[in-house]
Amino acid sequence: QVQLVESGGGLVQAGGSLRLSCAASGSIFSIYTMGWYRQAPGKQRELVARILPGGSTNYANSVKGRFTISRDNAKNTVYLQMNSLKPDDTSVYYCNAHWMYDYWGQGTQVTVSS
Repeated sequence: QVQLVESGGGLVQAGGSLRLSCAASGSIFSIYTMGWYRQAPGKQRELVARILPGGSTNYANSVKGRFTISRDNAKNTVYLQMNSLKPDDTSVYYCNAHWMYDYWGQGTQVTVSS
């Protein structure tokens, strides 16, 4: 069982930056693939970025070169650094932990104004 708590969302102007954090508790953090997903109103939830236990990363094409996912296993935390934000990035962002099962955080709202 893993509990995930996201923080760092908010309102930012286009071109700005935000850093999301996801603190995990309840299990061995280092064995989990950690990911950030987002879901806008009326749309399906989509993968933004994920980082494997060994540190390899994957990104959605729409965020490559702008977003960076990282993890600190000593702090049981995964981060998403978001730069050059666009209005299309507006969404609720969810933290995910995957190892045999999927665990989700409650989500944090990111709003990018034009």
